[in-house]
Amino acid sequence: MLEMRPDCERCGTDLPADEPGAFICSFECTWCAPCAEALDDRCPNCGGELMDRPTRMGKALAANPASMERKFKG
Repeated sequence: MLEMRPDCERCGTDLPADEPGAFICSFECTWCAPCAEALDDRCPNCGGELMDRPTRMGKALAANPASMERKFKG
């Protein structure tokens, strides 16, 4: 199951699990759409392709909450 990390690793933008706009690599490094575009859809951590992260909504989100651990190092 995806962690659904709460923020962009590059700029710190909030990325709620129930909203579109997050991009992830196979290791779940997480980026907002503008940062993913600036990175040419390549993860700078692993070199992997950045893909749209699916959303988690309603009962699924309530039963399996998103991670609260922020990754932005500022």
